[in-house]
Amino acid sequence: MIILGLDPGIGRTGFGVIDTSKANPYVRCGCLTTPQNLDVSDRLNMLGEDLSQLIATSHPDVAAVEQIFFGKNHSTAMLTAQARGVLLYILRQNNIPVESLTPLQIKSRLTGYGAAPKSQVQSVVRQQLHLDITPQPDDAADALAAALCIA
Repeated sequence: MIILGLDPGIGRTGFGVIDTSKANPYVRCGCLTTPQNLDVSDRLNMLGEDLSQLIATSHPDVAAVEQIFFGKNHSTAMLTAQARGVLLYILRQNNIPVESLTPLQIKSRLTGYGAAPKSQVQSVVRQQLHLDITPQPDDAADALAAALCIA
């Protein structure tokens, strides 16, 4: 089964693709990015187009999309929510089932501890995917962590 993990963001959406049918499940990871100088609607459109291309090349069976953590910066959270909405829409248009996971659920499932530090989650990602280094940037590593949670 091919799993697409997504860590939503307006400027940078992390993605991670794993294939559970392989001994080494890691396929690829990275970020879908949008330039800050564009209007929000153009950025959201670009994000949707980029995800559509990623789906066309990776052919995921299912997706794991991280839920939004609302911190102190509400304007950033709103932009992230809009980006997440575009991701969910494109996934639905491509008939890809989605599992939504909170950061707490991801940490708990991978490490057994919901308050695990990011470094511990990244270590588990490296181990389970047989990687020599932690995927960069953090958004890509977070997306792989989400994918591993439903593997």
